This record gives sequence, structure tokens and C-alpha cells, in this order.
Amino acid sequence: MAANGAANGSGGAKPVFSNSYKTLVLGLLVTAYTFNFIDRTIISTIGQAIKDDLKISDTQLGLLGGLYFALLYTLLGIPIARLAERFSRVNIISGAIVIWSAFTALCGTAANFATLAAYRFGVGFGEAGLSPPAHSLISDYFEPKKRATALSIYSFGIPLGSMFGAIAGGWLALNFSWRVAFMIVGLPGILIAIAIKVFVKEPPRGHSDAEDHPVSPEDLAPTPPPFSLVNEFKELGAVAKTLFMKWPVANMVLGVTIASFGSYGSGQFVPPYFTRTFGLNYAEVGLITGLVGGFSSGIGTILGGLITDKMSKRSERWYALTPAIGLAIATPIYVAAYLQPSWQTAAMILLVPGIFHYTYLGPTFGVVQNMVETRRRATATALLFFFLNLIALGGGPPFTGWLIDQFAQFNFTHNGGGAILGSLGEMLQGGTKGGARFAEMCPGGVAPDGAPAALVSQCKTALVHATREGVVVSICFYLWAAFHYLLGSFGLVQALAKARAARGEA
Repeated sequence: MAANGAANGSGGAKPVFSNSYKTLVLGLLVTAYTFNFIDRTIISTIGQAIKDDLKISDTQLGLLGGLYFALLYTLLGIPIARLAERFSRVNIISGAIVIWSAFTALCGTAANFATLAAYRFGVGFGEAGLSPPAHSLISDYFEPKKRATALSIYSFGIPLGSMFGAIAGGWLALNFSWRVAFMIVGLPGILIAIAIKVFVKEPPRGHSDAEDHPVSPEDLAPTPPPFSLVNEFKELGAVAKTLFMKWPVANMVLGVTIASFGSYGSGQFVPPYFTRTFGLNYAEVGLITGLVGGFSSGIGTILGGLITDKMSKRSERWYALTPAIGLAIATPIYVAAYLQPSWQTAAMILLVPGIFHYTYLGPTFGVVQNMVETRRRATATALLFFFLNLIALGGGPPFTGWLIDQFAQFNFTHNGGGAILGSLGEMLQGGTKGGARFAEMCPGGVAPDGAPAALVSQCKTALVHATREGVVVSICFYLWAAFHYLLGSFGLVQALAKARAARGEA
């Protein structure tokens, strides 16, 4: 297996990477991203077990799946990306995988909410080192006309990881415990880190951009400006100007951020929804959400890149129109699924919307990579992820959890909860003059042991309705995202043409 499938000539010659080698590289990066999402999202599948064990609220559960992971993940993404512009991206990726895998395994040892939160910070610290350098590597291995497809294939790690995390996490939580689930899914990442270090070679910067026009060897590996804080801020400023000050790109960034806000928020509570509403166990929920979600979102992720690369030959507006259409179609189908009275019907309907929903990933990442200079690609991904994940991943799950807590309080108070409070005054202290406090009457979302049957029923009913309402509200953010993608289609052709001209490409 020749990594440089035939490096021709002398030391300054441009290496030639065979298609089979590029497929191997992409496959290893997809595998890394799959484990990235297994370790990131498994908490949604086993969240109900954690909630029952540690007696935490849905807001706290949302924080574990969102902000407490996202904070270091977003803050460290930019400095790690700046290192990736100067040093080996392969080494950075390998080290990052080791770090997040170890912290995922440590999550299984947490004895309380605070310790688990600290370990989730560590998982975020490690995972910050994958996607920015990975996007940069992929862009150097695959030419612009194939880049959206390649980045879509890389993004296939999202549904694949979510699927395996749901299935494995649910089965392990049911048959062992949520602690064992964390430990078992965390450790295999070490093997992936070793494989990437051994098999993936560092390509010249801008390697694939040069395929359609003559360049010198120096152009293939442009020297970054000397390190200084002034230069670093200049580089960040230049990338930020591209992402946030150009109309079409800014709207696509808003689109991916808002769509992800709804997706992370609703996704965190879909497994608990099936458990709370239909009484399914963790393994059953993991199998349903994993297979159903993984099937449809996996197809959508790949199709998004393939359709966009094909349609963009007619007009590059399709980089934005494909996500706009897909999200608009997906939203009402999702809502219909979560209004169904049986889990079988809901699961059947959920086979469909992910095919349209996840078309936004590849086109968005492709535009971002195609808009910036080669030496700024890791930084562009990191800055995009900083904005996206701080808002979407950091805010989506806590927001949906907060919504569920508020809806649960409302449902509990307005459906008989207040009447129950008086009869239980000697057992529990709490509540307000305006009505019973759901969090106090139903700690962890369930009535205390020995509580009257009326209270048990009221707690369950309030939480079931609240979970459905919180998930549906979060899903509706997709329509807002679709609107921004539609806006982004205006002027996109001209913006991409200017970016190519600035890099001297045909």
C-alpha cells in the first residue's frame, strides 16, 4: 500500500495519492468521527438511567449532554486549529482521540453529578482536536468538485456514531449499568488513534486545490506567517470576516447553527421520550432510536453531499438550496412522528425525515472550506464549530431540558397536582401558594416510593406530555434554519467565484 501511490520525481515534486489510499484515509477519519459521536451522544441514550440513579433534573441532564461538554470543546477548538495550521494534523488527531476516550471511560466512575460534569468537560477537551484538522486533511486529499461529498462521508460519522452509541449504550445500561456503558465505549478509541498515526500521511497544504492549475512546490505548502499574537488575531479576523461578514456564508453558518440547536436539543431527549411515554427499556429504546435514526440520517448525510456536488454543476446556489429544501420537508414529518399514540407508528415515520434533515452537513462544510485559503481551513472549521457548538451543543440540550421542566411544572399544576399537595403535606415539604412544585413532588421525574397512586400517575402524565412538547418545540427550529439557508443561496455563486479568484484558481 503506497501512501503516495507514486511520488514522482525529486523532493519538490507533488505527491500523487491513489484513490484507494485516499479511501483508506477517509475511512479512518470516519471511524474516528464515529467514536467521537458515540462518546459524545451516548449520554442521551443512558440519560434516563443516570437521572434515576443520581436524581437529577432534565435541566441538569441537558447540561451534561450540552454545555458541560461544549464549553472546552468550543473554547479549545480555535487554538488547536491554529496549531494544526503549523504542525502535524495527524499527530493532533491521534492525541485528541486518546484524551477523549480516556475521559469517556472515566465517566463510568463518577459518583455524583459534579464529578460526572467534570469528566464531561474532559471529553469535550479531547474531542476539540478532531474535526478542524480532519476537515483540513480531507480538503487537501480531495479536490473542490468532490469536497462536499468527501465531507459528507466524513460527517456520516455523526449518524453512525449516534446509532452505535444508542444501540450499545442501551444494551449495556440494561444488562449491566450506565457506568459500564461509558467504560466499554470509551476504551476502543485508543486503537483508532494508533491506526491513524500509523497509516495516515500528512499531505502538502493545498494539495488538491492545485490539480486544475499549474503551481510551484512552494504554492503547495504555503508558509504561514510568523507566530505572534498579532498575526494570530489577524488570521482569526480574516476567517471571521469570511464566515460572518459575507451574506451567503453568514446565512449558511446561521442555518447550520440553528438546525444543530434544534437537533442537539431534541436528540438529547428522544430516548427518554420513548422510555417515559411507552415504557420501553434502555435496550429497546437504543435499538429503535439507533437503527431508525442511523438509517435515515445516514442516507441524508451522504445524499446531501452527492446531490449538492451534482446540482452545483448547474448552479452553486444548490449548496444552500439543498439544505433549505431538506429541512423544510423534514420538520412536519418529525412533528407528526412525535404525536403518534404508539411507538411502532412513531418509529416507522421516523425512518423518513432524517433523509431530508441531514442534507445540510456536507454542503455547509464544503462551502466553508472552499471560501477560505488553504492555510486557514482548520481555523475556519474551528471558528465555525466554536460558534455552532457553543450555541447549538452548549445551548440546545439545556434549553430543551429547561423547556421540559417548565412544561412538566405547568402540566402538573394544571392537571390536579395542586390538589395532591395538601394531602401529602406531612410527607413532603415544598410547593408554592400558586400550586405544587413538580421538582419537589416528583424528584427525578417520578413520585417517591410509597406515594399515593394519584401522585404516581400525575407525575408520569406531566413528564410524558412535557417531554413530547419540549422535543416538538426544538424540532421547529429547523424551519428557522431553512429560511437562513434560502437567504444564503442569494449571492453564493458570486462569493465562491471571488474566493477562487483570490486563491488564483481557474
